[in-house]
Amino acid sequence: MTSTIDPKTIGKPVRPRRHVRTLTGYLPEKDEEGRDKWPKGEEKVWKDGMRSVDKDISSITRSFVNHVQTSLARQPYNLDDLGAYHAAALSARDNLLVNWNDTQLTYTRKAPKRAYYLSLEFLMGRTLDNALLNLGLKDEYKQGVRKLGFNIEDVLEQERDAGLGNGGLGRLAACYLDSSASQELPVWGYGLRYKYGIFQQLISPSGDQLEAPDPWLDNQNPWELPRLDVTYDIRFYGHADRLDDGTGRAIWQGGQEVLAQAYDVMIPGYGTQSTNNLRLWESKPKRGFDLNSFNAGNYEGAVESSNSAQAITSVLYPNDHTRERVEIKAAIVRALLYLFCVRLTQQSVSFWTAASLADIMRRFKNLNKHIREFPDFVAIQLNDTHPTLAIPELMRILIDDEDLSWDAAWAIVTNVFFYTNHTVLPLWKNGLFHCWNTSCQAHYLAVEKKFPGDRDRLARMSLIEEGMPKQVRMAHLACIGSRKVNGVAELHSELVRTTILKDFVDFEGISKFGNVTNGITPRRWLDQCNPELSALISKTLKLDKSVWLKDLYKLEGLLPFAEDKAFRAEWTAIKQHNKERLAHYVQTTLGLTIRTDAMFDVQIKRIHEYKRQTLNILGVIHRYFALKNMSAAEKKKVNPRVVFFAGKAAPAYFIAKLPEFLEADTIRLIVNVARVINADPDTKDYLQLYFLPDYSVSLAEVLIPASDISQHISTAGTEASGTSNMKFCLNGGLLLGTVDGANIEIAEEVGESNVFFFGHLTPAVEDLRYQHLYHPVPIEQKCPALAHVINQVSAGAFGDGHVYEPLLNTIRQSDYYLLTDDFDSYIAALEMVDEAYLDKDEWAKKSIRTTAKASISREHHREPHIDRMGKFSSDRAINEYAESYWNIEPVAVAKS
Repeated sequence: MTSTIDPKTIGKPVRPRRHVRTLTGYLPEKDEEGRDKWPKGEEKVWKDGMRSVDKDISSITRSFVNHVQTSLARQPYNLDDLGAYHAAALSARDNLLVNWNDTQLTYTRKAPKRAYYLSLEFLMGRTLDNALLNLGLKDEYKQGVRKLGFNIEDVLEQERDAGLGNGGLGRLAACYLDSSASQELPVWGYGLRYKYGIFQQLISPSGDQLEAPDPWLDNQNPWELPRLDVTYDIRFYGHADRLDDGTGRAIWQGGQEVLAQAYDVMIPGYGTQSTNNLRLWESKPKRGFDLNSFNAGNYEGAVESSNSAQAITSVLYPNDHTRERVEIKAAIVRALLYLFCVRLTQQSVSFWTAASLADIMRRFKNLNKHIREFPDFVAIQLNDTHPTLAIPELMRILIDDEDLSWDAAWAIVTNVFFYTNHTVLPLWKNGLFHCWNTSCQAHYLAVEKKFPGDRDRLARMSLIEEGMPKQVRMAHLACIGSRKVNGVAELHSELVRTTILKDFVDFEGISKFGNVTNGITPRRWLDQCNPELSALISKTLKLDKSVWLKDLYKLEGLLPFAEDKAFRAEWTAIKQHNKERLAHYVQTTLGLTIRTDAMFDVQIKRIHEYKRQTLNILGVIHRYFALKNMSAAEKKKVNPRVVFFAGKAAPAYFIAKLPEFLEADTIRLIVNVARVINADPDTKDYLQLYFLPDYSVSLAEVLIPASDISQHISTAGTEASGTSNMKFCLNGGLLLGTVDGANIEIAEEVGESNVFFFGHLTPAVEDLRYQHLYHPVPIEQKCPALAHVINQVSAGAFGDGHVYEPLLNTIRQSDYYLLTDDFDSYIAALEMVDEAYLDKDEWAKKSIRTTAKASISREHHREPHIDRMGKFSSDRAINEYAESYWNIEPVAVAKS
């Protein structure tokens, strides 16, 4: 006799009724007197073998050499800089793990309410330098590595940026995780472990953006810890069978099962032992090989399920238009209002939210609390609409697995989730596909009850957008399923309340809708990227950097030194050194020579119409032709300027499917204009232009400290916040921008005399677009200067003008982003910048005041200790979330 299995049962779920713990999160048992019992073996032997954080040079070098011998299996004779990086990283990770274990044990002992930050992107940047800073061991590792024959700067350069994000959304998430740990807040992040980043950006000879794979894991990632014991079964497709027990529950079965495996990345706090966690999910096949298909000769079919499972987390923002993904999207919602008993599936998003919710629920069950207490111990922040599927997924868990009624489950859900809206543009305009195909019908009885007969309102607030195919409005679902909703800058939050989600404000009340202005971590965006300036600040304030890096209000002490000539000279010298560092980077990576005795003008953002890189490059062309028309004497009075662009456009497959997105044409124009300008003997001493490919956090860390002026020129009312503007200000760079996003709040703090504003304001935008549509004025009449620039481009001044016609026609015709309306004002603002920069002494004062004032807040309103952290610090922002949204408190970590 033997055990048997009915083949019909394969693929059918067994309802989990028994909670299974992972290998972590255990506490010692107690003896009769309440003291901890040692679990096994001899306690002294165990404790003698347990390590602590390496804090002296000898223990650091010993750890380094040990990893060279064992982890890398190499010898001193064949160790290069890359090997030295891996050894140093593994050594630092060992130290992080000591603190990580103590942190998790403290959380297990104290059982605090915990927050979970769900973000589809985490743009972490390089980790080693940040880890050493937060551990307080930079000098020790620098000396230890030198004793072993390596230079720490060369070792740090070997690290590749993690391919876990694309733009500001992911960088914000990374800053918030850093600040959470630094403020000792119990916060975990959840994301996806992409095998490839969005793409490596290359530029073709014709100026086109080319996309190559970004295999950032090729040399392994020393910062991650595979959790083989943390896995969850995730189901795709299949069908739901309603049970006949009167509960409304359903059993979901069939389809494809995929395994979610966890990888943990330690997030150390600065100046604290607290070390939080970023848990990333990788998709793996539940069964790696179909033997029946193989035996039948179908070799492709034998591995098909394995390949499709692994593809889920292969690429950040994969192609959304292949046949397979369209089929998957068509199966997303079986019954949105059918008690949400079917998991909505959109491959990567549903995989990520389902695995994260299962993990959060498992951790909650370790507490042995009743399921109705879930909101007392868990807060989940949705970083934009990507993780919205977590709302119906938690409903499914509570109803199908926990046997709760709909009302009881919904009461829990709406007290657990919090939603951050990052969107101003209509969703089809900003390129974020947050609506998904469905065949279910709209049903919104609550709206009808409160506003009887208001069919227009019912249509506007419906979760379903009518059309072919019908769409689920994810922002609406996130709004109704969350306890609080916030925007990310004061102007944006006001737009959320008055336009984007106005009907929901009327329905649910204004108190649900708040604002948390974005912030950045000063550790990475001042101390790490600009170490000379950090050292000058510490010397001038007579404070250790550990003080002011966690209390940016202290930087107000720099204000009197703006009038100190010697201090201004040091400040200016540091800016010059940073320019030379950038010039060296460009020389070594691109082979181009940059003059460093000019103003550095920088725009670094994702390439998109609303961010208006097109306005910038057309302004550069205008300046070029103005220089061409000047006499030699006039040119000598001109302020020399070097203009830098960096950023990635949407991938080619995306643009090919959606030709109205013309970001690639903008890159092509920038590159070809640069070729002409930089080679023109009449102008090259007064104007240079560069597009730096493959923009990343590491490149930003070189660009930002070198800037004199940075451009943040989105059409008013289209940029939710922006955070690069804050980074430039913290490094003493002045802003040229529109009255939009966080630019407004920056100007309030640093003073409008230190910001160069231009352009129409948000209230005028819709009227101007109406005029464009119904009462168009020829561009030659409306803006002759811009018309001349466009005609020169079209006539072939920068190569074949025909290729730019689609881009130029968007300006000639609809001009949705108001270039024709703002161009003259933009040119006037650039002239103001030139005039101000000619007075180098006064410019240095503006730079100093910008850094000092960007760190403070004039509004000492609710919590002075929060304001003290700095208006644009992520420490301030994360504390606002903790106190005003999640209701969580700091937890001091005890050493085990």
